[in-house]
Amino acid sequence: MSQQEVSQTVTLQVNGEQHQCPAAVSLPAFLERLGLNPRLVAVEYNGEILHRQFWDNTTMQDGDRLEIVTIVGGGRG
Repeated sequence: MSQQEVSQTVTLQVNGEQHQCPAAVSLPAFLERLGLNPRLVAVEYNGEILHRQFWDNTTMQDGDRLEIVTIVGGGRG
């Protein structure tokens, strides 16, 4: 990895594990990079539940902490 690539990458904590992504990637794009469907998860961003209306304007920064919970549908059988 070149020095330029390193400076354009940020390190995040996601559910307690380190992940790297390009600097300033949006939250929905980051979720998709993780293989998640943004419509089927809830996100806590740096200790706060982040409402979906703010997702497109939220970009990943070095040191951010995310807790991602997958929403599971179901009912009585």
